[in-house]
Amino acid sequence: MKLKFLQTFDYLLLICVLVLCTMSVIFLYSAGMDSNGILTSSAYSRQLIWAGIGIAIMIFFALFDYRRIERHALVAYIIICFVLLLTLLFTKARKGASSWIRIGSLGGQPSELGKIIFILFFARYLKRSQKDVSINRFIKALCFFSIPTGLILLQPDLGTASVYIPIFLFMCFVAGIPLRYILFFLFMGLFTVVLTVLPAWQSMILHKSISLINILVSKKLLLLILFCSVIITIIGTLGNIFFKKQYYYWITYVFALLSLSLFFSMPAAKVLKKYQMERLVIFLNPYSDPEGAGYNIIQSLTAIGSGGFWGQGFLKGIQSHIKGIPEQKTDFIFSIIAEESGFVGCMILFAAFFIILVRIISVIHSTTNNYGYYISSGILAMFFFHFAVNIGMGMGVMPITGIPLPFLSYGGSAMITNMAAIGLLMSISSRRLDFSVAVL
Repeated sequence: MKLKFLQTFDYLLLICVLVLCTMSVIFLYSAGMDSNGILTSSAYSRQLIWAGIGIAIMIFFALFDYRRIERHALVAYIIICFVLLLTLLFTKARKGASSWIRIGSLGGQPSELGKIIFILFFARYLKRSQKDVSINRFIKALCFFSIPTGLILLQPDLGTASVYIPIFLFMCFVAGIPLRYILFFLFMGLFTVVLTVLPAWQSMILHKSISLINILVSKKLLLLILFCSVIITIIGTLGNIFFKKQYYYWITYVFALLSLSLFFSMPAAKVLKKYQMERLVIFLNPYSDPEGAGYNIIQSLTAIGSGGFWGQGFLKGIQSHIKGIPEQKTDFIFSIIAEESGFVGCMILFAAFFIILVRIISVIHSTTNNYGYYISSGILAMFFFHFAVNIGMGMGVMPITGIPLPFLSYGGSAMITNMAAIGLLMSISSRRLDFSVAVL
């Protein structure tokens, strides 16, 4: 059995992960240097330790039969939701969010580990609910999604919570849930965010007053619009029930979407802090506040642009060594890589991620087990979203949401979560024909 496992082991996937981890340690070492060439941080050594622990966890999950996890997924989901609640209630805020839990000298983010647990549990639910009525299946799925995501939003950790959304939507899509339900949720989320940040966009980017936005800012007028929208939704629902006309269904669909977006935008405006709303819009024009909310993006773009084709060279990055890039070990690690290794280094990074994503797609297509199929789909959504948003943040085309770059950004919780995901993929790949290999 072990020989068969070695024959089916995904060595290409392992090589890509090792390349990214190596780049992480190298450039974290560089980020720890100041302008005088003095090492001021040991983040690189801690990252090396976390990478070693992560590799061990990856190998464990690769050897472990992922199908045995299914029976325990519900318990794990309940436990992580409880831990997220405890984290919200009893931990002190760190960088504006109560998302860290600490036991003695050890600490971590339960919300990071929660992504994998949610994928494992949600895959179980989707597998076991295939014969359910579509609308009932989607509503239950939405409830399972809302509990951990809502707890994380209340911390508030907007970046981590946002990762759960593409995981949820893509897993629903591959599970065959009707597209109209998925699009309803997607557009509701987008409209809610837009309605929430419109005042910040008006004051920071537009720099002038617009009557329509002022109406949405006014609580009384907003409630009036919401009331009218709800009434139309009720009329459309009754028309659809009694007359069975298609246009009544779409009237209900559109105005229910509008009503929910308006409703959720009101508490969202209170939950999101001012700096978070500023980050969601400042990427549209970072130079409108160059010393404030736009500073991070401007410094990141400066670092990336100065890298050129070959880069400035290892340990020769100006922006990173004068600490001009905030959060350069985590959110903006890509900026350091681009500055010191240039276009060539970025292409190596992109190639590694591209291969990882292609390998995940290959696993999705080749597995014959529905549970493995759904798990792989969730992991694909997680990695793609992390990669696209983090790189987009660094290049100024995405809002700054604090989403780390997998295997590269500093952090033990994220490293272990990502390594566990790769191990699960390897386990699914080696058992893609549903036979048992080196079961632990």
